[in-house]
Amino acid sequence: MAKNKQDKLRVALIGAGGIAGLHLRHYQDMDDVELVAVADVALERAQKYCEEYEIPAAYADYEEMLRQVAPDAVSVCTPNGLHAPCSIAALDAGAHVLVEKPLAMNAREGQEMLNAAEKNGKKLIIGFQNRYDPKTQFIKKLVDDGELGTILYARVQALRRRGIPNWGVFGRKDLQGGGPLIDIGVHMLEATHYAMGAPKPIAASGSTYTYIGDKPSNVASNWPNWDYKTYTVEDLAVGHIRFANGAMLSIETSFAAHIEQGVGNFTLMGEKGGATWDPPGFFHDANDYMVNTRPDWLPSGPAADGFGQKMRNFVDHVLYGAETLSPGEHGLMVQKMMDGIYESAEQEREVRIE
Repeated sequence: MAKNKQDKLRVALIGAGGIAGLHLRHYQDMDDVELVAVADVALERAQKYCEEYEIPAAYADYEEMLRQVAPDAVSVCTPNGLHAPCSIAALDAGAHVLVEKPLAMNAREGQEMLNAAEKNGKKLIIGFQNRYDPKTQFIKKLVDDGELGTILYARVQALRRRGIPNWGVFGRKDLQGGGPLIDIGVHMLEATHYAMGAPKPIAASGSTYTYIGDKPSNVASNWPNWDYKTYTVEDLAVGHIRFANGAMLSIETSFAAHIEQGVGNFTLMGEKGGATWDPPGFFHDANDYMVNTRPDWLPSGPAADGFGQKMRNFVDHVLYGAETLSPGEHGLMVQKMMDGIYESAEQEREVRIE
């Protein structure tokens, strides 16, 4: 039941890492949100956020927090390996959940999360902020209006020349599930899949390569001195996804690759036209000429902040019944695509996506 405008959504956080600060900053700016607790196994980190944002309670045990505080909604801001257990516990405790990307370590965990949401009658939203970006919305409207015709092919790139995280557990496959594909590739993959109309993936092929991150390096970069001794993820992942509607998607994503510069972009190619994300453009034929069209203006400021828009949309979805752009079901499809690429890389063959 949607609440009235005067009601406030009581929100707690599980996980007090860097991404939690972004959640807290945006929640604090909302008049219809009350921040009630933060939980983290490193209690001092939770306490620091509670002091900064004047939140009443910090916990080392998130299950104790859920029992004692009984929040209306929870942001799950943990490493990937804890997304499923924390989200399921929050859903079972009667809270709606916004979980940071990716949905989980794998599709099996993701399905368990969706099952918990359905069982408890609660909302499970995935933190896919790129689909809220005005550039994505520009392309999505072109697709929805039929300007591109049938989408035939999508190209996705999320590439860093040298951007191996030197903090957190991003280099540990046992805690993250993978490297650049599951960490930064997911951002562009989710936006592309959304813009295409979220077609059903049916098969995947891919390869992964590790050749820099597991060795010491003296190369100057913004993020030097990562922990190469515990680095067990890929530096580069490439793959292809086939969809039930006949479309094909290719993806390239890296923490470290010998390229001129980093890039985050996607391109759609359709029967009637094509589009690219950055800079946003529409490529088509008109009056017997090939024409390139670019928007003269797109929203800026807070309206262009995809992260802020996803936070606002989550609150509006829970409190007032607004439609969400990032349902858990979309997160599961994206997860299955990434799982398929990783599985294909291990088996050295194309794999089916169930």
